[in-house]
Amino acid sequence: MTLNPLFQIFDREFLKRLTFIALPIILQSILFSSKGLIDILMLSQLSEVDIAAMGIAAKALFVTTILLSGIATGGGILSAQYWGVRNENGIKQSTALSLFATVSFAALFCFIFFFYPHLIMGIATSSDAIIERGSEYLTIVGISLFSSAIIVSFTASFRSIAQPKISTFFSACGIVCNIFLNWVLIFGHLGAPALGIKGAAIATLISGIIEVLLLWCYLFITQHLLKLNIKDFNILFSFSKLKLFSSLSLPTTCNFLLWSIGIFSYHALMGATSVEGLAALSVLTPIESISLSFLVGIANASAVIIGNELGAKRYQTAYYQAMLLTIIAIFITSLVAIILFLSRYHLVMLFSALTLETRALAITFIEILSIGIVLRSLPTTLVVGVLRAGGDVKFCLYQDLLTQWAFGIPLAIIGVFVFHLPPQWIYMLFFAETLFKWGACIYRFKSKKWLNTLID
Repeated sequence: MTLNPLFQIFDREFLKRLTFIALPIILQSILFSSKGLIDILMLSQLSEVDIAAMGIAAKALFVTTILLSGIATGGGILSAQYWGVRNENGIKQSTALSLFATVSFAALFCFIFFFYPHLIMGIATSSDAIIERGSEYLTIVGISLFSSAIIVSFTASFRSIAQPKISTFFSACGIVCNIFLNWVLIFGHLGAPALGIKGAAIATLISGIIEVLLLWCYLFITQHLLKLNIKDFNILFSFSKLKLFSSLSLPTTCNFLLWSIGIFSYHALMGATSVEGLAALSVLTPIESISLSFLVGIANASAVIIGNELGAKRYQTAYYQAMLLTIIAIFITSLVAIILFLSRYHLVMLFSALTLETRALAITFIEILSIGIVLRSLPTTLVVGVLRAGGDVKFCLYQDLLTQWAFGIPLAIIGVFVFHLPPQWIYMLFFAETLFKWGACIYRFKSKKWLNTLID
């Protein structure tokens, strides 16, 4: 395989385009992850029970948000290819489909979180105190899923038309509101009652509503391309469009759902080892998310760049751009891993309520994570960005299903319940599935079966 096409593509214009799309997504990912980190930091001043409860509840919310993102991805894939041929009506219709589907699913999960929070918390822990605190959070924060549904739908479309900075700006507004309201409601400042973890949930709900209102005002004031009208929802009555959207969204949604439930299962397995292990993992989760923000940004930018090329039927360019983007992702993630490893002691010291045992465990977790995020770099870029851009969603589903549920999770279960391994060894097993993904993703990429144009 010659490297000449890679050098031809790797020019100033390509880097400019990658930076223009990826940087806002990276910033948005960092902002979103920092919200979780700040929640944990604030609650860490109360007790380890609050940290553990927040960790489980936030992971349940994460599963649902990922599901909504999976649904919106179908619309994003179509919008990216429509944008490649500048079909504005197709973009609006794809966004309308995403919006309808995500809000419908948000209603279902809002019902579950409101009426059955104890059941969800009980999956990951047997501690009554942790279940009670986490249930308070889930009951309230479940309502915010409607805001999340609207936000993820428009975020996918903004990215697809190479305008991710718009959704990043409004995400920043929502996060600033959330941080301020956390400070007020968790600790009882400015005359408000000190509500603890319940205050964090109320802050999440209010800030989500504010973010949606600001976004809608922007769309209507600027008469933006993504300002939807009632007629844009007529696509819901088009069987062919619904079939195409479903063929992309259903496998991706199942993929995201099974993957995120797997992540929650890993969290639950860690809860079976010890409270210290659960608290350390809860602390690590937002740190891990921030560390992966650069990778997520490049992967999502890859989906847009490759989708645009495939929409315009420039298959050879798409292939070599995908290869180059994967190399860049591995390099950038390796740099992040080095920084994470060197700063591990300083990061853990931020959490004042942790015991010495939990702090030591969290440091070990970060050391393992430094290797783990590098292992995730290639599979994440190819699955989230490259393969899905060409509609190869079924392969992504089957790969995650087999590697995570047929190998990764069973291996962790054996480690917990058969060999009774300590938390740090269990956490190491969480990354075992990525080794299989490397081989599968490289094989699929080289087959070129993902080089598809999905639009008319």
